[in-house]
Amino acid sequence: MADLALSIQQVSKVFGGIRAVDAVSLEVTQGERRVMIGPNGAGKTTLFHCVSGAHQATAGAIRLFGEDITQLAEHERTLKGMGRTFQISSVFVDLTAMENVQLAVLGVRPTKWSPWRSVEHQPGISERALEKLELVGLAGKANVSVKQMSYGERRQLELALALVNEPKLLLLDEPCAGLSPAERQRLFKLIQNLPRSLTMLMIEHDMDVALGLADRITVLHRGQVILEGSVDEVRVNPQVREVYFGQV
Repeated sequence: MADLALSIQQVSKVFGGIRAVDAVSLEVTQGERRVMIGPNGAGKTTLFHCVSGAHQATAGAIRLFGEDITQLAEHERTLKGMGRTFQISSVFVDLTAMENVQLAVLGVRPTKWSPWRSVEHQPGISERALEKLELVGLAGKANVSVKQMSYGERRQLELALALVNEPKLLLLDEPCAGLSPAERQRLFKLIQNLPRSLTMLMIEHDMDVALGLADRITVLHRGQVILEGSVDEVRVNPQVREVYFGQV
């Protein structure tokens, strides 16, 4: 379909005798905000790794805006328009927020292989970095060392890094994990206010966040999709209540 942003067809990932992802198929339309939920060990992050290229799928096919990316490396998928945050914070704590984003901007430019040219002498890098910091509410923290920032601010910084390459598809792996209620609400609003032209696929355990952001929800359990539907359909489904909420 021409309006599909992401197509995952019968994707499996096997580690030795463990089938972490088992013939998963799902389709995300352009501009959609899809949330994946499920208990720990359901295969959500492993599926993310297969989509982003951190893992190569054992079987199946993955298409990004109609193009087969199944065999592409992670950096090649980034250049095709994919951005991603991770479940565990992964920023350079000894650098400032601005320096982190400048490095990310440089990483998607051909001039990254010109180490003799300082960032300050490469046009547009600092401006673009500041633009992304403004987008996630960190412009006032541009020159602050990451080690002096709160955990919530580090998660905001990771979102800025994921947006550097102007992605068409953004993968968010538990963006609100470990945040205080106030930090969670702040990040929720930042994600909610991102342009609807940006397609999102998100893993989230906080059900208030998941249900508040999702257009549709995919539920995984033991590596398989057990339900896909609207927020209301998922909320009242007895199988979801049993495997995810611990209720019958």
